[in-house]
Amino acid sequence: MALSADEIERYARHLVLREVGGPGQARLKAARVLVIGAGGLGAPLIQYLAAAGIGTIGLVDDDVVSLSNLQRQVIHGTPDLGRPKVESAAEAVARLNPHVRVVPHAIRITAESAPGLLAEYDVVADGSDNFATRYAVSDACFHAKRPLVTAALGQFDGSLTTIRAHETGADGRPNPTYRCLFPNPPPPGAVPPCAEAGVLGALAGVMGSLMAMEVIRAVAGFGEPLVGRLLMVDALAMRFETLAYGWDETNPLSGTPVR
Repeated sequence: MALSADEIERYARHLVLREVGGPGQARLKAARVLVIGAGGLGAPLIQYLAAAGIGTIGLVDDDVVSLSNLQRQVIHGTPDLGRPKVESAAEAVARLNPHVRVVPHAIRITAESAPGLLAEYDVVADGSDNFATRYAVSDACFHAKRPLVTAALGQFDGSLTTIRAHETGADGRPNPTYRCLFPNPPPPGAVPPCAEAGVLGALAGVMGSLMAMEVIRAVAGFGEPLVGRLLMVDALAMRFETLAYGWDETNPLSGTPVR
């Protein structure tokens, strides 16, 4: 996919990177990425995907902008209060990069709606804030054979991994699913929501930016993805750690049935 003169200047700092170059930038332009959530994680994720030149970004969020969002959801502003987040985010993308097409989906994604949405996209990035959505999206990505970049936030901690469970690793074993890492969601009420527990605003920016980096690397085809590795960020100690995890043969998606 050819780049225009304006795009060549816009992405000049990518084009001189050997790992990206013209072919990688063309892959970014041709890519279709579905972003789940236009909130704390989605705000920086969407902006950096747009700045990088992802050709089509689908935005899924059924919420509207509230004042308490603005401490961390930096794609929105005070004039956007009360507006649908997908609408506010789409306008921000248009201001940032007119070469990017945004497809808003002002819905809450479910196990029933996920397969139809995923069919239109190459990569999924999940920045949702609830376990029902995370499991619905990860299961649907497995069945649709779509790469998934997924992250989560705590008060002062965050985590990030990439799921490519439809592929096999270098050892010939299946790549792990999301359920290999987290077999089941926690009991209701075990994890307090952000409104009750709080969250450090800048941490959302860090984790959303790391999500964007993981998506960009996957699309452009450079670096080593976080497949089978969980990146954990501790903002109190400013510590980054990586935990390895593998395929669980008992997982319900790609596990081996017990005979």
